[in-house]
Amino acid sequence: MATILSVSGSPSATSRTARLLRHLDDRLRDQGHEVRPLDVRTLPAEALLGADFRHPAVVEATALFEGADGVVIGTPVYKAAYSGLLKTLLDLLPQFALSGKTVLPLATGGSTAHVLAIDYALRPVLSSMGATHIVPGWFTLDKDITTGDDGTLTVAPGTAEALAQVTDAFSRVLGGRTAVLAPTG
Repeated sequence: MATILSVSGSPSATSRTARLLRHLDDRLRDQGHEVRPLDVRTLPAEALLGADFRHPAVVEATALFEGADGVVIGTPVYKAAYSGLLKTLLDLLPQFALSGKTVLPLATGGSTAHVLAIDYALRPVLSSMGATHIVPGWFTLDKDITTGDDGTLTVAPGTAEALAQVTDAFSRVLGGRTAVLAPTG
């Protein structure tokens, strides 16, 4: 099966975006893929903001991209665009870091006013970085993601079904098995 890099561009340690990604990571693992999570917020700020291409953490992140067959990019939407934290990482990667990769773009946000951020802000950047195939992504409203006191994640039923569909489509492109699995939720 494929190696998938699951990238969270959220600056928050209690991020709905990161929790949702880790939830979907489990689904992809169940489909036979190896999933490697990367929370951009854990990379050193001085390396990101100082554009230190040689910093060991940046070199390691670049290697994760190079070694992936597929990449899931998750970001909260701020002011109708993907996060600045994600932008700092993407700016440090080689121009064609996504060449030969299948990419699943995902976004979270508080309002449907930002639903087109994937198509108008994120997708063009992913395309310019050489992504071979950008599958249809999904925008999830913050209100559709809840976390229990025990850390369990619950996704609203309609949203869970849509996320299952886009995740399974991504998995199929990468050669994963999807027919026997139920939707997330």
